[in-house]
Amino acid sequence: AELRVPCLSSGASGGSCSHGMARGSSAGYDRHITIFSPEGRLYQVEYAFKAIKTSGLTSVGVRGADSCVVLTQRKVPDKLHDPDSVTNMYHVTDKIGLVMTGIVPDARASVSRLRAEAAQFKFDNGYDIPVSYLAKRAADLAQVYTQHANMRPLGIAMIIIGIDVEGETKTPQLYRCDPAGYFVGYKATSAGQKEQEANNFLEKRFKADPNPSLSYDDTVQLALACLQNVMGSDLKAADIEACVVRNENLKFNRLGADEIEAHLTALAERDDDIVTRD
Repeated sequence: AELRVPCLSSGASGGSCSHGMARGSSAGYDRHITIFSPEGRLYQVEYAFKAIKTSGLTSVGVRGADSCVVLTQRKVPDKLHDPDSVTNMYHVTDKIGLVMTGIVPDARASVSRLRAEAAQFKFDNGYDIPVSYLAKRAADLAQVYTQHANMRPLGIAMIIIGIDVEGETKTPQLYRCDPAGYFVGYKATSAGQKEQEANNFLEKRFKADPNPSLSYDDTVQLALACLQNVMGSDLKAADIEACVVRNENLKFNRLGADEIEAHLTALAERDDDIVTRD
């Protein structure tokens, strides 16, 4: 027996199906998350990637020799909002944090789940969850949302930072997870509206020296230079959120406006390859 899929776009008066004409190349295959198109694509998952860009924000993460930094634009959507309550930076444990780019309620739900995962891991094993394992759990959970018809993918990209401690060795870690459930470690990465431009800037910087040993100041200033380059204008401390983890401290710390301003001033006075304009 042939399986017939009812056309959802035909009118109540028995109008003809217009999938192929009105919907473009997706031809109705974007109506269910679990159905592949003949080209092997899952359109709903691709749309989740587009949802990340609707926030209008761009986030950048950079890994240095002894530190990691994540920063993002701060946009207060309403003049009546308390600016201190608007954030895209979240801590998962006191030593691991992340920046979420995309749909804010999805981000908060995801952070809540990751905090529970981290707490459960410490309870079961007696030590803090490694950054790589937390990224794997985040990706595993995201992948499940692409597989069930009663769920939708989360419209967020997360950049996770932390320091993994193995005996005397302290290793900065930077991971990015996306709505498809893909995660991988990075030297530097970005997410959001100007993601492609930011990645191009970072790739040029790392092309000259694939494994630079960036100091803490260089790490922060490279991230700021990247964001400043893709924005096409000078940044102000009030427009940026920045968080760091450092080998000497390990804690996930938010940089104050004075510290960001000091780094922006130092960046403006630099004349080396970190601030090279296109």
